[in-house]
Amino acid sequence: MRLDVVSPLLLFVPAVVSTLLISHFGALTGLVLGFSTYYTTLLSSIVIYRLSPFHPIAQYPGPLLAKVSKFYHVSKTYSGKQQQYMRQLHDRYGDIVRIGPNEVIIRDASCIVPLLGTQGWPKGPMYEGRHLWPVIPSLVGLRDSKEHQRRRRTWTRAFSTAAVKDFDPVIQHRVHGLGEGLGARQGEVLDLSEWLGFFTYDFMGDLVYGGWTEMMREGGDRDGLWKVLNAGTKVCFVYEHVPWLSYYVKKLPRGVEAIKKMRALAFSQAEKRYNSGSTSRDLFYYLGNEDGAEKVNPPKPLVISDGLLAMLAGADTTSTVLASIFYCILLHPEAYKRLQAEVDKFYPPGEDSLDLKHLHEMQYLDAVIMEGLRLFPPAPSGSQRAPEPGTGGKAIGPYYIPEGTQARVSWLCVHRDPRNFSYPEKYWPDRWLIAEGLQTHTEKIVHDPNAWVPFSFGPFNCVGKNLAMQEMRALICHLMQQFNFRFADGYDPAQFERDIEDRFIVAVGRLPVIVERRS
Repeated sequence: MRLDVVSPLLLFVPAVVSTLLISHFGALTGLVLGFSTYYTTLLSSIVIYRLSPFHPIAQYPGPLLAKVSKFYHVSKTYSGKQQQYMRQLHDRYGDIVRIGPNEVIIRDASCIVPLLGTQGWPKGPMYEGRHLWPVIPSLVGLRDSKEHQRRRRTWTRAFSTAAVKDFDPVIQHRVHGLGEGLGARQGEVLDLSEWLGFFTYDFMGDLVYGGWTEMMREGGDRDGLWKVLNAGTKVCFVYEHVPWLSYYVKKLPRGVEAIKKMRALAFSQAEKRYNSGSTSRDLFYYLGNEDGAEKVNPPKPLVISDGLLAMLAGADTTSTVLASIFYCILLHPEAYKRLQAEVDKFYPPGEDSLDLKHLHEMQYLDAVIMEGLRLFPPAPSGSQRAPEPGTGGKAIGPYYIPEGTQARVSWLCVHRDPRNFSYPEKYWPDRWLIAEGLQTHTEKIVHDPNAWVPFSFGPFNCVGKNLAMQEMRALICHLMQQFNFRFADGYDPAQFERDIEDRFIVAVGRLPVIVERRS
C-alpha cells in the first residue's frame, strides 16, 4: 500500500480521535489514549478476522501465529532452514498448509499444472518484495503474463539450440580452467563447493557480460562479489515473505544497502559491456537487441536488470546443484564407480573429454544429474503464484484458492513424496533408467516424471535449463575423467546436508575433498 494512503490511516485518523479526548484528559494523555486505543482496536480487529472462520482460507490448517502474521514464518525460517520447516508443516498438517494470513503451500503433485501451467496464475508479490518494487522489473519479477511472454522472446532466442551451441566454447574454456585449478591442488584438502562456485561465476560472467570474474585463476573472490551477494540474498529473503516491508524500507537512507551494493556491481559491469560493444554472442548480445531481432531496442535499465538476473540465477543455482551431485556420488561409491565407468567408455584415456560430442549418449550421467536435482532442487520451497486482481479465485487441484491468496508448490516436498517416487529419500539414479525402460528391475516402482520440477513448470519456468544441463554434463564428465575424488579425512558427510540453507535459492556449505589425478 502506498505511503500517501497509509500515512493518513496511521496518523490522521488517530489524531482526530485524540482531539475528542484532549478536552477530558489533557493534551499528552489524550494523544496517548487516542493513538493507543486506535492502534489496539485496529490490530485486534485484524487478528480476530485472520483467526476467524470468516477468513477466505480459514479452512486450511496451519500454525496459529502464522495465520496472524507472515513475520512468524520469517522468524522460523530466517536461519535458512525453510525447506525443513515446510516438510515438518506438511507432515503435521497435510498436503495444504496455511503459512501466512493469505498464503498456502501445497505438496500435491496434481496441483502443479493448474497452478503453474498455461492456464495457471502469474507470479505473486514475493518477487516485487525481493526486487524492491522496481519501476522496470527483471524477467523473473514480471507478474503480467502478456508482458512476460513478450519479454521472454529475447531469452528464448538466447537459449535456443543454436545459441546454446555457440556457448559450447565458453563451457569448454571454463571447465578446462576448473580442471587446471583442481589439478594444481591435488593431494590438498580443498572445498569443492567453493571451487564449483568459482566456476559458475566465471562462466556466467563470460556468458552474460563477455567476461567479468576470474575466481578460478585467482583462487578466490578478490572483488568481494560473494560477500555482497550473500548479504543481499539474506535481506531479500525477508522481503520475499513480507513484500510490503521493502516498499517502505527502501525509502530509508541505508534501508537496503546490501541490495543496492549488489545491483551497483552488476550495473558497473553492464556499463563496461555497453561501452565495449559486442565482441561475441554473449547473453547481452540478445538482451541488448544487438542481433536486431526486435524492432525497438529495450531500455538500458531493463537490460541491466535482466543481466543481473541471469548472473545470479545461473551461477548460484548451478553451483549448488553441482556440489550436491558430487556429494551424492561420493556418498554412494557404487554410483561413483558406475558413472566413472560410463565416462571411461565414451572418453577413454587419451580421448578429449572437453569434446562435447558424446554427452547426449551418456544415459547414466543424465540419471545422476536428474536424481541430484530431485533430492536437492535449487529452489526447494517453490515459486509463489497469485491471481491477477479482479480475476477471482480458482480450483487448484482439489483445493479452492480465493483471490487475494498466494500459493506455492513446495518442490522438495513433492520430490520426496513416496506417492511420486519409490524410496524418496534414497539417492538412486537407476530409477530414471528403469522408468525409461533402459534398465530392468524386478520390483514395480512408483515414478511420476511430472512430479519432477527442479526448473519450475509452465510459461514461467527456467528458460536456461538446457544450458544448465549441458554445463553440468560437461563439467562432471571432464572432472570424472581427469580426477579421483574422496571426502577429506575426518570429514562427516552428514554435515553437508546440515549446512544447507534455503533462502528461496539454496546455499550449500563446505564440501572438503581430496583430488588426485587419474593415472
